[in-house]
Amino acid sequence: MAISMQMSISMPTRLHHFQFQKPRGVQRANWLCGASASFSSSSSLSTDHQNTEMEAIKELSEIVPDTMIFDDFERFPPTAATVSSSLLLGICSLPETRFGSVIETAMVDSEGYASEDGSDRLSCIFNKAMVNVGAELVKIVPGRVSTEVDARLAYDTHGTIKKVHELLKLYEEVEVPQERLLFKIPATWQGIEASRLLEAEGIQTHVTFVYSFPQAAAAAQAGSSVIQIFVGRVRDWARNHSGDQEIESALARGEDPGIALATKAFNYIHKHGHKSKLVAAAIRNKQDIFSLLGIDYIIVPLKILQSLKDSKTLPDDKYSFVRRLSPNAAQAYNFTAEELVKWDQATFASAIGPAAEELLAAGLEGYINQSKRVEAYFTKIWPPPNV
Repeated sequence: MAISMQMSISMPTRLHHFQFQKPRGVQRANWLCGASASFSSSSSLSTDHQNTEMEAIKELSEIVPDTMIFDDFERFPPTAATVSSSLLLGICSLPETRFGSVIETAMVDSEGYASEDGSDRLSCIFNKAMVNVGAELVKIVPGRVSTEVDARLAYDTHGTIKKVHELLKLYEEVEVPQERLLFKIPATWQGIEASRLLEAEGIQTHVTFVYSFPQAAAAAQAGSSVIQIFVGRVRDWARNHSGDQEIESALARGEDPGIALATKAFNYIHKHGHKSKLVAAAIRNKQDIFSLLGIDYIIVPLKILQSLKDSKTLPDDKYSFVRRLSPNAAQAYNFTAEELVKWDQATFASAIGPAAEELLAAGLEGYINQSKRVEAYFTKIWPPPNV
């Protein structure tokens, strides 16, 4: 007998993935594959032979379509994916998909099935559901699957590490190789420390909710495999707030604060030999993309993506497809002594700034609320019928 999944949930479920071929003239690594990327030495790109803006752009940066798993799966076949509480909510609302059965299985196959402790049982079911979905995605995508770590552990280094070990053990039980996995951790100081310790074990991490240079630099020093900066959210904050020194310095130079942050982080990583790959997220328009050409990866909303595919490039196009970021150019970037410190908890806390504090708190709250909704759903359908 199948478990009934009738709870009404409406939640967008996103896969960040790659649809397009690798760029010509530059070797690019899928940001969930962990390989290194090399760049051509030219600083600009002739558009004479290009057909679309998309073709011109993908010469310089990997484009990551930001799409919905259910309604765009065929149109934008994913090559990498993220398992999140948001994704679980979407699956629970559409149980007839191929992922519905793996949620059902998690209810009865988790280690906590026989537990008398309700919270322990719920945690085990949640872990198993995440891993079951991740294991299915590994079968679909050729790249890596990033698994969200419970945001309620964002300020608990050892709790985060323990959770990653639990998830990794479950992945091993269903024979998913560790090299196919990343673990997505919020960029609190404790989360970055967890990333450092996990990377030392050979477990690759994906640090998210980065809104300031101290977060990006600390994650790079920690050896985080992937660092995700939310360009548009930084800009949005700057439009309605003041008092953040990093943002106000960028504005005083006439720069967009989100673009300036991504640029500085890229230059820091490449000038100082860190292994991290940088992802620009929360892209609001084409100009954001043109301003970041050369960054490792750019997550692009479908509306902008479609426009790039439909727009033809001409030699006199108003946009010149120029590499804005490159490892060579990064060598000339000047950092202050304060920016080159070996980050510790005290220097990190004093430098992170109000924008990052507020945006990080908002992001964590969203993740936590989604997790609670998933748990409420599991509680509602417990105990499961015999299957």
